[in-house]
Amino acid sequence: MAGHSRWAKVKHYKGTIDQRRGKLFSKLSKEITVAAKLGGGDPNFNPRLRQAIATARGESMPVDNIERAIKKGTGELEGASYEEMTYEGYGPGGVAILVEAATDNKNRSAAEIRAIFTKNHGHLAGSGSVAWMFHRKGLIHIAASATSEDNVILAALDAGAQDIRTQDEVIEVITPPDNKLDAVSKALEKAGIPITSAKLSYMPGNLTPVTDPQFAEQVLALLEALDDHDDVQTVHANFDMAPDLVIKTG
Repeated sequence: MAGHSRWAKVKHYKGTIDQRRGKLFSKLSKEITVAAKLGGGDPNFNPRLRQAIATARGESMPVDNIERAIKKGTGELEGASYEEMTYEGYGPGGVAILVEAATDNKNRSAAEIRAIFTKNHGHLAGSGSVAWMFHRKGLIHIAASATSEDNVILAALDAGAQDIRTQDEVIEVITPPDNKLDAVSKALEKAGIPITSAKLSYMPGNLTPVTDPQFAEQVLALLEALDDHDDVQTVHANFDMAPDLVIKTG
């Protein structure tokens, strides 16, 4: 169970959908707000906003929530001003962790993220200490029940996708980190293939095996604590863990 793509599966083991939905909508709203602030409120001219909206819709986020988030980003509605931050650190067993956050108080966030690492047997590291282990990629998720992998291959490869694979009932489409993410997303939509999410992500170049049950429990506890923080948008890690260890720690 590789960290870059399986953390979502881990969260399924460790918490119910209802318990996570409130946090998920908050993260999606923040991403939409940041995207609208940086690139404008028209998704036709803002690929990042278009992808954020598509992901929100894929998670059944109410239209009113999406519209409010856009208006906060464009200044039509009052809201917090977010700054994007990246934190790097190590977890138990030497697992590399990359945290993407959006905060209205970077000093507070840095202190709280550091405390989470320390409390959960990890440590925050300096800038550049972990990032080199990850590659920036576009990542599109499609429910395997919605279409076939062959259909996805036909639509995505011609549009510039690098890799397509099916794992845990999800078809993953990997693209270069440039405008290919948007191009592939549009090609899939044109082919009538529903997208669950489309975003830029970090994927590890090398994986760190986690075989010790105690380390496995500590790694997952750290990732869950980070993911639960209000300012954290996405957590990436390079662990490679057997699925039975995930289940045992749930």
